[in-house]
Amino acid sequence: MKVAKFGGSSLASAAQVQKVCDIAVSDPERKIIVVSAPGKRDKQDTKVTDMLIAAAKARLHGESGEAEMARVIERYESIAAELGMPAGSTDAIAENLTGLLAMDTSDAGVFMDTLKAAGEDNCARLVAAYLRSRGVDASYVNPKDGGMVLSEESGNARVLDESYARLQALRDQPGLLIFPGFFGYAKSGKVVTFPRGGSDITGAILAKAVQADVYENFTDVDSVFVANPGIVDNPVAVSEITYREMRELSYAGFSVFHDEALEPVFSSHIPVNIKNTNNPSAPGTWILPEREVKDMPVVGIAASKGFCSIYLSKYMMNREIGFGRRLLQIFEEENISFEHLPSGIDNISVIVPEACFTPEAEAHVLARITNELQADDVYVERGLALVMVVGEGMRHTIGLAARACSAFARADINLEMINQGFSEVSMMFGISSDDVDNAVRALYDEFFPARVAAEA
Repeated sequence: MKVAKFGGSSLASAAQVQKVCDIAVSDPERKIIVVSAPGKRDKQDTKVTDMLIAAAKARLHGESGEAEMARVIERYESIAAELGMPAGSTDAIAENLTGLLAMDTSDAGVFMDTLKAAGEDNCARLVAAYLRSRGVDASYVNPKDGGMVLSEESGNARVLDESYARLQALRDQPGLLIFPGFFGYAKSGKVVTFPRGGSDITGAILAKAVQADVYENFTDVDSVFVANPGIVDNPVAVSEITYREMRELSYAGFSVFHDEALEPVFSSHIPVNIKNTNNPSAPGTWILPEREVKDMPVVGIAASKGFCSIYLSKYMMNREIGFGRRLLQIFEEENISFEHLPSGIDNISVIVPEACFTPEAEAHVLARITNELQADDVYVERGLALVMVVGEGMRHTIGLAARACSAFARADINLEMINQGFSEVSMMFGISSDDVDNAVRALYDEFFPARVAAEA
């Protein structure tokens, strides 16, 4: 049994929807198809999810949102018409979207999540209807009816364990099941969504629940590459990668697969096959529990902007029992999650997402650190990017850190921070956001010289 998820680019137009449906029926082992909302048809286009967000924001700001929602409805009507579906096929979709727009907005989080989820939900209805028009035994599954129970955290929900037992019953339902990604329902009955890109998470949860043999994740690239093709020309493709490597790379900026989607399949040892909707015969990239390292100790280089570092020092800090706990408690009480915590004997840095560390939050946190921890010095560095070098073979390869630092030096890039976990699966470097592209290219040239030499 296979669970297959298709991303927004795979469903952006009628032609893409046809490809998805052709793939879905080409293998009888595909039981559950998870769909995203229609994505961009070209670079100038707008994703359906973004249009729904615009409609929701308009309502929340006291406007009608009708013009924004009309664009969403028109998108579905266009897809249905080009698919040759009969007139009126999208009437129910238009009625659903219009009704959702008129919802009560007193709880802004619930209202926003409900509208965002409508992209996936109505796409699933449309795909199921089109498959039936082709004579396929296909049915739409509402996440509430299917048993997708999530925590009540608008825009950042997590699956509850009870979901798995409920969703397992999908194994025995007849025909091809079309399941909308990205959202579920809290116990209160409210719609809640995963973070953006959360359709990957939905697919992984379903794969675990029905004990699938493979979780296929269809996107718009043939495979995972060792570096961002937007930064490095024609980078090396990766045929196999481990769960841990993919988790590190996804966290650090790889957009092919959502990092939170790995947990369900990791815990159930379900292999993931990333494939291309536009080239389904390509083998793609397999995400597995283990891989043979061979001559590829480094499997990927990734970078992510948007971080800041809160640096503090205090003489004899290492002798103060509970200092680290009290420091992190300040961030917890201010509702700020930390990403990394590199430290020395008398100093420590807390790396946090810059978006959640507003000037108001900064003033409050720094005042508390100064007053409650009696720090000698505390300051903030913004505009920080994190660059990761990832590979299971790194722990067995001497000199990789030196090579990375040399690559940075040759590119005239200053290192603000270096951090490596004991597992040695990844090395993290903090640099200025302005240097990200040069840093990725420098590391690629260092660790994949054969490809660089061949292109020269």
